[in-house]
Amino acid sequence: MKNLHDTQFSAKPAATKRNFLKKQPLMLALASLALSAVALPAAASSWWNANPSISIGSTTINVKNKGALGNGSHDDTAAIQAAINALPSSGGTIYVPTGRYMINALKPLQLRSHTRLKLDSGAELAVIPNSASRYYVVKVRNVSNVEIVGGKMTGDRAKHKGSTGEWGYGIDVSAASNVLVHNVSLSEFWGDGMWIGGVGKGSSLVRANYVTVNNVTSSHNRRQGLSIGPAQHVYIVNSTFKNTQGTLPEAGIDIEPQDQGPADTIRMENNTFSGNHGNGIEIHANTSGITIAGNQLSGNNGFGALAIGTAKAVFSNNYATRNGYAGIGLSGKTHNSSANNNKLQYNSTHYMSASTAGGADSRDIQIGKNTYAITTSGNQLTPNK
Repeated sequence: MKNLHDTQFSAKPAATKRNFLKKQPLMLALASLALSAVALPAAASSWWNANPSISIGSTTINVKNKGALGNGSHDDTAAIQAAINALPSSGGTIYVPTGRYMINALKPLQLRSHTRLKLDSGAELAVIPNSASRYYVVKVRNVSNVEIVGGKMTGDRAKHKGSTGEWGYGIDVSAASNVLVHNVSLSEFWGDGMWIGGVGKGSSLVRANYVTVNNVTSSHNRRQGLSIGPAQHVYIVNSTFKNTQGTLPEAGIDIEPQDQGPADTIRMENNTFSGNHGNGIEIHANTSGITIAGNQLSGNNGFGALAIGTAKAVFSNNYATRNGYAGIGLSGKTHNSSANNNKLQYNSTHYMSASTAGGADSRDIQIGKNTYAITTSGNQLTPNK
């Protein structure tokens, strides 16, 4: 994965702010949009639902009945897993009452199909500090119909015993379908608050499918608030991704399936991306059908949102302000994409003051010279005066 500084939008000395904004060929590419603009295909039917129906079994087990203490010192991993394993084949609800439950993330909690993990609002699953480069609190792998709701999960970044790796996760959803994660707080992880992706590669690849993240807050994680690998039908809504910092790329959300397999049909709506040390949102190659609608992107050190080589991306009705680079950037071979009806103002704070009017339009929206079939319309940019 690359830092935003590895893209073609590199930083310039402060003394060249105005020239950079006016003369950078990349930024002047806006003039050619009329030649390359084409209509995007009609939108597919609405597959997304903030509160999808998840088939959960009727049995409920309280983890304290299996020996969990929640006293902030006892290793409760085995007791909580025992509660999960005690559910019948039809599944059910695992209830975690108020308390701080210490988890050995080297032996993550493995959820089963038709299972709900329900944390009381005062319940916390906290990672026992380790030195591993990779760990997980909860795994949702190769299962279907799973719900995770309530409470918080906390990583060990402040007390992590190792110095290598970047893959300490709160929740891992891989090769799973019909998954709902909502009303959960994820913070302080060595890597990402959450991962959504696939298992296998090529003909053996199984992607995550129909995953909804609703009203989740992912904050101050070391690498990413949320990463998305090979997946489809992923809906991120009403959530907050903020203050990611520690190891690159440091984004709020990063969609980067690389060559493992495609990521497509992803919608991010009504979310907040703020204070991330990288980009608020970044989208890489091998992705398509990405919709970014009605989000707020502010105070990120990089771009508000940056697409690098994606296809059929739609940016609409977003508000991006005070980001270090442009509010929206379309780079690489991004194509058949649009940015319409967004409010993009007072961005590129690495070059201009957020209280200064004027500057080229490219302070707010940047279109790379290798992109094609890009349309823009109805965007409100920084006022001239």
